[in-house]
Amino acid sequence: MREWIPVSTSPKGRLALAAVKQFGASPFDEVTVTDLASAAKVTTGALYHHFGSKLGLYAFVRDDVERRLLDRMEGALAATRSDPAEAVISALLVGLDFAVREDFLRILGDPPAGTGHDRLADLLGAAVPATPLLGPVLAAAWRAALSAIADGADPEQARAAVAALRLHLPRDE
Repeated sequence: MREWIPVSTSPKGRLALAAVKQFGASPFDEVTVTDLASAAKVTTGALYHHFGSKLGLYAFVRDDVERRLLDRMEGALAATRSDPAEAVISALLVGLDFAVREDFLRILGDPPAGTGHDRLADLLGAAVPATPLLGPVLAAAWRAALSAIADGADPEQARAAVAALRLHLPRDE
C-alpha cells in the first residue's frame, strides 16, 4: 500500500504538505492562495510556478490522497469479494476510518473539484456492475458522512450510519 512521501523540504514539497492539511480541514473555496503560501512559508508566486493555480495544487494533492483511499478500499473489496454487498460496505467503512484518522474529511468529503471524473464512484460502481448508478449514489452518501463529521458530528455515529446501509443487489443467474 502506497504511503505519501513528501518532496523533501523544497518549496514544492512544503506547498504539497500545506495543501494536504489545508484542504483536509477546509472546503476548497475557503482555502486561499495566500493561506497556502503562508502555511508553506513560500510566496504565492511559488505556488503558481509549481502548480499553475490553486486548482492545480488541489488536483495534485487530491490525486495522491484519493489514491491512498482507493488503495485501501480496493483491498477491502478484494478481501470480501464473495459477497459484493458486504464488500462494498466494508470498503466504505475502511475508507471512512482512513479519512477520519488522517484528517482528510474535507478533501475527500467534497466531490473532486474541477473535474467530471469521480474515481470513488467508479470504484464503487465497478464493484456492483449490475446496478451502474449505485456507485455515484454510494459515493455521495459516503461523502455526506465525512462532511457531517467535518461539521462536528460524532465519527462513530457517521460510521454506524454507513454500516447500516443495506444493499440488495441483483443475484447472478
